[in-house]
Formats: sequence, structure tokens, C-alpha cells
Amino acid sequence: MKLERGRAVLSSRTDGGAAPAVSVVVPIYNEEENVALLHQRLTEALGALGRSYEIVYVDDGSRDRSFARLCDAAATDRQVRIVRFRRNFGQTAALQAGIEESRGETLVFLDGDLQNDPADIGLLLARIDEGYDVVSGWRKDRHDPWLSRRLPSMAANWLISRVTGVVLRDYGCTLKAYRGEVIRPVKLYGEMHRFIPALVSWSGATVTEVPVRHQARRFGKSKYGISRTARVALDLITVKFLGSYSTKPLYVFGFAGLAFWLLAFLSGAIVIVERLLPPYPQAHNNPLLLLAVFLATLGVQSIMLGLLAELLVRTYHESQSKPTYVVRQVVQGGAAGSASQAAGDWPDLLPASSATSDH
Repeated sequence: MKLERGRAVLSSRTDGGAAPAVSVVVPIYNEEENVALLHQRLTEALGALGRSYEIVYVDDGSRDRSFARLCDAAATDRQVRIVRFRRNFGQTAALQAGIEESRGETLVFLDGDLQNDPADIGLLLARIDEGYDVVSGWRKDRHDPWLSRRLPSMAANWLISRVTGVVLRDYGCTLKAYRGEVIRPVKLYGEMHRFIPALVSWSGATVTEVPVRHQARRFGKSKYGISRTARVALDLITVKFLGSYSTKPLYVFGFAGLAFWLLAFLSGAIVIVERLLPPYPQAHNNPLLLLAVFLATLGVQSIMLGLLAELLVRTYHESQSKPTYVVRQVVQGGAAGSASQAAGDWPDLLPASSATSDH
């Protein structure tokens, strides 16, 4: 067991070995009662798959004995890797750390509260084997309070699906599987972990959804609350902007500026018409004149913001040599097997609702 003090990582594996087929990332926050049972069920489920694996636990600044319980698991299991935060940074940061510390070809995210069933990991990996890039769990029979948890979740799922265009029944389910090649380039901030399927779908990843089991919490209490709704809504605005306008921000600011100018023109036209018709009111006493000037100024500012954003986008991409596209495959003509490689065994890109299956 090795402690990398500078990176706050407790490692129980030897670096440099072959990458495992599956990396399971589990964020942990004050789950001391669940850790031992979770690890037992997780190792049983992964062992039954017949694939090489590693488990990356991320202790998100727990204030109970969760880290000690994780160390107990790592002491006897070389497949365990623990990342310990200095304080609580939130689930999104924990998952990002898990992505960066994992080495597997496929990454699986799992909650640490035992409400997700580790036995369902095989269902997700089976769909990955069919050629999908992302497989999202759908808690079809959810065991949570209806008013405080399920109703806000239903509203959020509907809103996120409509805004992003990636239709899923359960964006909030942590149990998801990703190909490493599509998830590792993603950088997560805020509460954006729930939007990962939409983010990777915009870069060409295929997404599907499968029903998974959901169990009532046995130990501890939920860390989620209604207060997250506002943060999710704000993050959704960010995700939509990044997905639709990250390489052309002038469009969103420019269209807003043109709309302000149009309203300013209409207000000014009304002022002129009223000045020409009886009873000929004084233009400087007409509040619409002030409104027209205000809207015209807003229009200029919006256009200027758009131009500044264009400069920032170009600096961002060009200074770091970041491409504005994603390549799935390059086929060299004349090579044996090129035709089959070009065709590939890729699944049809279907809406998530039509690609689900009951178990």
C-alpha cells in the first residue's frame, strides 16, 4: 500500500501494469455504514463478470470513519484505489477525480449509498459490448420520497431532455457506463456530472438507457435536497451554451443585440409617429424615446460582448491546439480489413427511449 502524499492518493496497485477492462468510480461522502457491504457486493459483482477491473473510491471529504473503512478494504484488495479530498468538493469533483485516476477501457460510475445495485453493472457493460458509447441507468421503480425527490427529478429530466435534445428518463441516476475514449476528454464543473450523456452525445457518442434496480437507503441519510434544483437549472444554461455556441458565441450575443436594435427601432418609430400626429406631444417628454436609446445601447454592448467572446474562443483553441472537432476513426485505403473497419459494428443512433430493454 503506497501513499502519494503530494497527490493525496492511497494506492494499492502497482503502476505500469496492463490497463483493466473496467474501472468503477465510487464517490463516498459520510457512508461509513455502507462501505464494507458496498465493497463486498461490488467485488462479487465484478468478479462474476470475468473481466479485469479496478475500483476507484473517491472520499469527498468525509467527516466520519468512511476513509478508515475504505483503507480496510484497500488493505486486502489490490484492485482498490482511494482518492481522498482535503474537504468536501461535491459529487462532480469526485467523479472528475475518479476519471483522472482510473485506467480502465470502460468507466462505470456508482453511488456509494447502496441504492444502486452493483449486480446491474453487467447489464450496462453488455450494452457497451453492443457498440454503444454511453449506457445510462434508469431507476424504473424508484424508492425515494415522491414529493421531495421523484417529482423534482421528473421535471428536471423532462427539461434537460428538451433543452439538450438527448432524451433520457433518468439523468440523475449515477449508475452509468462510458467508454474511456469519450469520457476522459470531458472536464466537469459545478453540478455537471448529470449532463455527461448530453455533453458526449454532442461530440458524436451513441447513448442508450437500460432499467436498473433501485433500493431504499438502509444506512445514513441522503445528501441531496431541493436546493440543488436551482443549481441544476443554472448549469443547464451553461451546458446548452457550451453545446450550441462554444465555437460561435457571437451568434447568441449577436442575435440578442439585433433583437435589442429592432425593439429600439420600433420604439423610435412610435415616438416619430406620435410627434407627427395630433396632439403633437414633445418627443423629449415621451418615455419611449428613453427606452429606444436604452435598447440601442444594449444592442451595441451585446454585439461587443459577442466579438470579445469570439476572440476568447479563438485564443482558447489556438493557444492550446484544441481542435473544434472529434475524430471517431481514420481508415487507410488499401489496408487489409479497411472495408470492414470503415463500416464498423456501430449501433444505430436511436433515441434512448427506443433503445431500452427491460430485464
